[in-house]
Amino acid sequence: MGTGDGGPSRPVTRILGIDPGSQRTGVGIIDVDAAGKTTHVYHAPLVLLGADDFPQRLRRLLDGLADIITTWQPDEVAIEKVFMARNPDSALKLGQARGAAISAVVLRDLPVHEYAAKEVKLAVVGRGSAEKGQIQHMVGIMLNLHGKLQADAADALAVAITHAHVRATAKRLGVSSQLAWSRK
Repeated sequence: MGTGDGGPSRPVTRILGIDPGSQRTGVGIIDVDAAGKTTHVYHAPLVLLGADDFPQRLRRLLDGLADIITTWQPDEVAIEKVFMARNPDSALKLGQARGAAISAVVLRDLPVHEYAAKEVKLAVVGRGSAEKGQIQHMVGIMLNLHGKLQADAADALAVAITHAHVRATAKRLGVSSQLAWSRK
């Protein structure tokens, strides 16, 4: 993890990937070394169902992410952007869950990088129209994971991998991650 003064206290950057959802939020953590090699650290879905009401789901999300951040100490965070759903109520709930996730992260002074689902699919599978099963398969191969990955956690790992790729490209170009990806 970085020390904040420019000097690393470990030779890798730890990236927390978040795939926000109002029922389940996927979280995935990878380490990336200076050469760009990614290593799996942790993944799981945060299950928000079972709460008394929607505000309590958001509370579970905030508390769950706070625990993960405290336990795993990520350096940077990558989160999937909201896509326009057909159901306006679902889109609003997804947006609220995403906002709660971003709040949990920025309250701990972590930088947040945002990626659209199409960008993640393109970075991980090579096609912006890839299906969930393809993402799960490629994430498993890239991180040398065995067995079927839960979809939300696989998506979160994919967001983290996407950010690792963007960071590496930005470093080679000598520009910020936001600038490297904004020139699509």
